[in-house]
Amino acid sequence: MGTHRDEWHRPCVVAERSCHRCILPKFSCCWQISQPDAWSSLLTDRPRPRDRDGGSRKLRIVILDADSVGALREQHAAWGLLRYEHAPLTVAFLHRVFVAPNVRSIAQPDLIEALEDDLHALRAVRGEQAAPRPALEYLVEWSSNERGWLRRFYSANSDQPSFDMTPASEQAVTWVARLADRPFVGTESRLRSLFDLLEQMAVSTETDPEVRLADLVRRRAEIDAEIDQVRAGNVATIDDRALKERFQQFVMLARELLSDFRQVEHNFRALDRRVREQIAGWDGAKGALVGEILGERDAIAESDEGQSFRAFWEFLMSQARQEQMSGNLDRVLAQPAITELRPDRRLRRVHYDWLEAGEHTQRTVALLSTQLRRFLDDTAWLEDRRIVELLRSIEGNALAVRDRQPQGNMHAVDLPHTEIALPFERPLFTPKQRVAIDDLVEATAGGEVAIDELFAHEVVDVERLAEHIERSLQVSGQITLGELCRRQPPEYGLAEIVAYLQLASERFDTTVDDTVTEVISWSSDGVDRSATMPRVVFVA
Repeated sequence: MGTHRDEWHRPCVVAERSCHRCILPKFSCCWQISQPDAWSSLLTDRPRPRDRDGGSRKLRIVILDADSVGALREQHAAWGLLRYEHAPLTVAFLHRVFVAPNVRSIAQPDLIEALEDDLHALRAVRGEQAAPRPALEYLVEWSSNERGWLRRFYSANSDQPSFDMTPASEQAVTWVARLADRPFVGTESRLRSLFDLLEQMAVSTETDPEVRLADLVRRRAEIDAEIDQVRAGNVATIDDRALKERFQQFVMLARELLSDFRQVEHNFRALDRRVREQIAGWDGAKGALVGEILGERDAIAESDEGQSFRAFWEFLMSQARQEQMSGNLDRVLAQPAITELRPDRRLRRVHYDWLEAGEHTQRTVALLSTQLRRFLDDTAWLEDRRIVELLRSIEGNALAVRDRQPQGNMHAVDLPHTEIALPFERPLFTPKQRVAIDDLVEATAGGEVAIDELFAHEVVDVERLAEHIERSLQVSGQITLGELCRRQPPEYGLAEIVAYLQLASERFDTTVDDTVTEVISWSSDGVDRSATMPRVVFVA
């Protein structure tokens, strides 16, 4: 079992030889959706056990079928790039210009010049028909809404448009880059990473002080033993094979982290775009709009993704961490085994690339704050202008009637006054009369008291009703209270209907549609009875 990330999904749980990044429909793939509104209509859920704890973070398993894969093939921008007529040229160009050097934005003239070089080299080998259009037309096409592989925008203090990759295009380019045969595939370092992660989770979530103390004592004993070995001159080091394997994993994770930043920045830009649209069409109170926008922003900031990004930023902004990272990189890149691999020189400053990518994300968040401040300033200016207009209107009307003042009472204003209440006006305390209840039962003439009515009450089996609801939800996914009663008529009449409503409020997810009513019928003592009530829908 392994994990991966892509544009629309959180870490993907891949089991039983699953597909790679949900691009190829060769195998079945499962994931947890982070933006369900985008593709929820394309996915088919299998019935699953009910989440008893009511948590919203439970893993949601979704199985791809032929229809959903076909829809992804037609609509997903990453898949569209792989099906593009000039896909080899586009993928190679985007990788060379954006991915490999970790460039976040390129001005249009520079990008046109770089693409013209690639087009010239391609035409020299395959002829003019291989790329008949100029570079600018290709860039405009790639940044159109139909393609969505580049983002065209204007930077601050610049009248020239700039371009950046979208998460979808980076996802496709990275996937193609991983298709190349790797000279060395290591498994030990990843297995150790899995064990380390599992141990961190197990230890960090342990609440028993005795267990935590025992673990700390064990780790201290291991460190003491290692110190004794070093003092004795036995310095254990890893071999070249293990060093290369760990370095390869470090490079892969460093690249994936840079890709994740582009996705995080894309999510914040989407929020900023929605804010602009709301501000442009808002005509209500500014407090309601500000509350709605801040609610969306807080929802993103408090999500797992937002909290992870904030923790990453605080960790990397530490000067001590940056110095430690630089020192470790210099020591590792100086190893002969790593020098033989000819690593990219940019790896020496990869943590600075992380900082630069994080700054882009922070600027996007700052744009949201700027939009809010501008909206509040404009609204305040409009309100002040309206007040000034009203004051001038009052002054104009006063000047107009100065020479012809109206006769009689023009307007009445109540004088300020206070309500006077004397303390003795309050009534005295009146104690309540206690009612005497005679709980003695008089004996009948026969000397026996009829107590059969005390045991004639019927008890509704709530668990039987809950099992009936769960079985019905496993079949249909949702069901109304009326349908439940038609499938299993109530045996105890209205008491059983009330028990259903109690289960709806305490143990099941339900929705109540007040606009639609339904009639629930039952028989009691040979008499047909019915109740009319709003539609109650049980949801899986």
